Amino acid sequence: MGGISIWQLLIIAVIVVLLFGTKKLRNIGGDLGDAVKGFKKAMADDDKKAITDETASAEKTVETEAKVETKEKEQV
Repeated sequence: MGGISIWQLLIIAVIVVLLFGTKKLRNIGGDLGDAVKGFKKAMADDDKKAITDETASAEKTVETEAKVETKEKEQV
């Protein structure tokens, strides 16, 4: 009731294949797959960059705190 049955989906699939052809659909599928892979790679690279930036920031903070402590000890 109100849903799409398997037969309706099958008919739609046949019409799409007849309109576009299998070669064009294969190319579209390959292009879509490459786009998804590229997106995942970019997200992974951004995550690595963010982790590297956070680590560098933390190291700078530790260095700054060490310098401040050294100056305080010298003043005393």
